[in-house]
Amino acid sequence: MVYRSENNMKVLITGASGFIGTHVVTQCAKKNIPCLNIDKKPPLDPSHHTYWEKGDIENVDALKDSFQAFNPTHVLHLAARTDCDENTTVDTGYRVNTEGTKNVLTAIRRTVSVSRAIITSSQYVCGPDHRPSDINDYGPHTVYGQSKVLTEKFTKEAQLSCCWTLIRPTNIWGPWHMRYKKEFWSVLKKGLYLHPGGRPVIRCYGYVGNVVHQIMRIFNALEGNVNLQTFYVGDPAMDIYQWTNGFSLKLKKKPVRVVPRFVLQGLGAIGDVARLLSAPFPITTSRYQSMTTDYLTPMDKTFEVLGYPQISLEQGIEETVQWLKKCETENKEMKNPIS
Repeated sequence: MVYRSENNMKVLITGASGFIGTHVVTQCAKKNIPCLNIDKKPPLDPSHHTYWEKGDIENVDALKDSFQAFNPTHVLHLAARTDCDENTTVDTGYRVNTEGTKNVLTAIRRTVSVSRAIITSSQYVCGPDHRPSDINDYGPHTVYGQSKVLTEKFTKEAQLSCCWTLIRPTNIWGPWHMRYKKEFWSVLKKGLYLHPGGRPVIRCYGYVGNVVHQIMRIFNALEGNVNLQTFYVGDPAMDIYQWTNGFSLKLKKKPVRVVPRFVLQGLGAIGDVARLLSAPFPITTSRYQSMTTDYLTPMDKTFEVLGYPQISLEQGIEETVQWLKKCETENKEMKNPIS
């Protein structure tokens, strides 16, 4: 594997075979910045195989060897389990977020070439009903959120000698988001998505292109502005109807279907029973509550230090729809190969 240096940056990314990491690797490739993706799984984008090294951050010795061999100047730690499984514990189900992060921090400490590090946490360190008084005031509402609280605490206790920053992604979306592709965009296109009526539901979403821009701005910011700091990354808060309706207009050529909340609540109750019977159903009471709950995160500091997001909601939706169409075309070609 050959690396060419530009602006003296060499970026090592853990977990870059995932959604956000795929876009970071693309950005590094565009800017001719050498990068290395350490991940157990192969990249989502087949063109990224040249940047991938199969590795497990729970194997600290192999991880330190990879750091030493690549000699990075910048580290972006993305590797994590990100689903919300309430039937497990932090110690049992989310060791990659805790012990794995400890190993990454150890590898950073042992690699003298590292001058900057970004460690990825989550907005879930504070649930939607917990308005923190300061950055160390946690209130996780999921096991995943609990694991990310430990991610932050371990980082703050690691005594890193380099400039380090914690980021808390909000609801990030865009091309290569495979779960949204299956669970939202596909459902919406089939006409099965129902949007809750009544008062607006306000949340902070983030287009992945803007988040990658924010990450790169942290890497290139004055050290005094980002060292030992925590930033939420994403876009300004909005009525999520704008997001769902924007996709509906693009994918279905018609506005998203809005129904009274009591209808969704009733469907959620039916879904609860269906789940008990192991029958698939698109909505449960838990899902209904999530769809109708505001989730605000403090973004002012992010925009003040890193600048306002450059990619509009409309542009992000358009780019995502184009990717979805490309996926459909590729799937059809795979099913109907030319003989």
